[in-house]
Parts: sequence; structure tokens; C-alpha cells
Amino acid sequence: MPGQRLARGTGRMLRSMDHAVLTEFVPARGLRVDVISLGPKGELWIVECKSGRADFRSDRKWQGYLEWCDRYFWAVDGDFPVDLLPEDTGLIRADAFGAEILRMAPENRLAGARRVKVQRDFARAAALRLQGLCDPDAFIAGAF
Repeated sequence: MPGQRLARGTGRMLRSMDHAVLTEFVPARGLRVDVISLGPKGELWIVECKSGRADFRSDRKWQGYLEWCDRYFWAVDGDFPVDLLPEDTGLIRADAFGAEILRMAPENRLAGARRVKVQRDFARAAALRLQGLCDPDAFIAGAF
């Protein structure tokens, strides 16, 4: 899947920046982000991976993600028409093996209560996924 390859390369880049990374994270009901990262100072970044023009045009929820992160990025491959992407968002060029930030996203710091909620949900999701890997028999349907 093209989006998964972009998420993998983006995750590798973010990890090299000392961010902890989760894919397919749900910050709120009805929203599912491709990549979310928690930086070493507690900053939260969301990255949406877009494999092409049609994928971008069909995404009607992305603006709803802005209120759940400090910085918002698009991750695209080298063939993506970047002129489609809003200039006031970050831009990452990625493939399955790595990525680089071409345009840093502007910072819009989350309010304290929202930050605590997202960080707590991030920690729970990460712990539940790890437990599922370590003890697959403990898996409860819908918990991961």
C-alpha cells in the first residue's frame, strides 16, 4: 500500500529526530491519522500520507486534525503534485525507507488539557499495541 510505505519512511525519519511514533491513531471519534509522533519535549505532530491527487482530493477530514497537534504535515512521494497542498502546512517527501522535511509546519501549541488527553491516549495505544505483540492471547477485540 503506497500510504503505508510513506508512513514507514516518515516514521523512520521522525524516530531519527527522537520522536516516538504511532500509525493509525484515533485522536477523537471519527478521526484517524496516518502518523502521530510525540517529541522529546512533549510536542505532538500529525502527518497525513497522500499517495496521489485523488487521495488528497478525497480527504475531507484533514482540517479536523489541526486541533489535535502542535504541527501538521503532509507526507508525499516524489511524484506528488505539491502545489495542491496548503502552504500553511508542513511538507515531507518520503518513500518506504526514509523521509525529509521540505517545509516545516507552523507551530500551533495545543492547550494544556488537550495535550494531556492526546499524550495519555498516545501512551495507552502504544502500551496496548506492545502488549498485543508480547502476548497475542491477551488481545481483546477492538482494544487495538
